[in-house]
Formats: sequence, C-alpha cells, structure tokens
Amino acid sequence: MQTIAIKTAQNIDIDYEVAGLGERILARLIDYALYLAVYLIYIWTNGSSYHPSVFYSFTLPQILFLIFYGFYDIITELLFNGQSLGKYIMKIKVISLDGGRPRLGQYLLRYIFRLIDFGLTLQIGAIISVAVTENKQRIGDIVANTTLVRTKTRTSIDTLNFVHIEEDYQPVIPEAVMLADSDISLIHEVLNHFNKTADVIFVDRMAERICKQLDITIPPDLTSYKFLVAVLKDHNYYVLNVSPQLI
Repeated sequence: MQTIAIKTAQNIDIDYEVAGLGERILARLIDYALYLAVYLIYIWTNGSSYHPSVFYSFTLPQILFLIFYGFYDIITELLFNGQSLGKYIMKIKVISLDGGRPRLGQYLLRYIFRLIDFGLTLQIGAIISVAVTENKQRIGDIVANTTLVRTKTRTSIDTLNFVHIEEDYQPVIPEAVMLADSDISLIHEVLNHFNKTADVIFVDRMAERICKQLDITIPPDLTSYKFLVAVLKDHNYYVLNVSPQLI
C-alpha cells in the first residue's frame, strides 16, 4: 500500500496509507445509495401532493432535496473533518498535503472541480487521475493540494517494541499504562524526530503534555528525553510484557 508522509503541528512526519481507487469508488457508491434513500423518502412522503405546478416552480421539499444533493459532499467534509458517510464507512478522509486540516478554500476547490471529475468527464477523469497520480489524487485534489488517506496511521503499538526492556527492569512511571496507543505512537514519532534533528523543543512539549495528561511530574533525575523513553518502556512493560492479572 502506498504511503504519504504528513507533517503534524508538532513538526513530526506521520505516515498515512493513501486511499486506493477501489476504496474511493466504494465510498462514492455508498454516498449515492444515501442519495437514493433520501430521494425515495422524498417521493414516499410527497408523492400524494405532487401536482402540475411543480413543473413550473419548485416546492420546499424539492429545494431541500436539491440542496442536499448539490452540497452534501462539501457540507459533510467541512463538518466531519474530511468525511462523508461513504468515507466514514470506508475509513478514509480528505487531508491537506501541507499537513493541516483542509481549509475552506481547499474544500471549495475540490467541490468546484467535481464538475470536471464527475460531470463533464462522466467520472472517467477522476478515475484516470487517481489511477496515474503519485498521491492518488483526482483533478480536484491536485488543484486543492489534498488527497484521501486511510484514517489510521501506519504507526502502531507493534512498532514500539524497539524499546528494549531488561529482565530485571523496574518501572518508574506506572501511570504510563493509562496512555492510549495514539499517545504512545506520538511519543515514538517525537523521539524519532529528536534522533534525526536534535531538536529538544518538541521533546519538552511532549513531556509536558504527558505529565499534564497523567497528572504527574518528571522525576528529578530524568531529562525530558529520558522521561519519554521511560514512559515507552513502562507502557510496554505493563501492556506487552506483563500478564493482565499482575497489572
């Protein structure tokens, strides 16, 4: 699976798996199914009031349905962090290639270029573009500097086993067991960043965040870096190397 590195607000590169063409197509089909379901509900609830005047003027239900159909993608992506219902079910979302959450202007560009991706080219333009571009982007994504990725990063708890734990190791921060996998993954990325750049600022910020989250202080004999390493080791000690009955 192709990956893309996205730089976080902490200036850390996080690897995401780029959403494939099949996932994007299935997400779109799910959204189309939602359109159909809403349309059938509209017909069922308004069929008895259907009269000739609707050929000359739109009724309120018709206007609401047209708004839903026309602006569904941009509204849901804005409100739900880059996901429509189809994208949510397929566990993919829109992200900006500059590392931040897509801005309104980027969502608007993706929306406007739907006319080319799905309209003028009868969806062939979007399919070809996603198939041949490096970051699996449709034309609207290329213009808006966005793409679709899987919602889970490639970094997982399994990648943290690099922390060697001695047989007689005694944990110093038992609260580390309360951290979520996402917290451990971010600590791992921060330490990797420090090892590459020697930039201690993000290490200090990460240590402060963990202390605040666990309501603890850094032991006086540990630096911020050694504190984060200890957190990783203690988390692994309790979660990976100790029987649940003993925790």
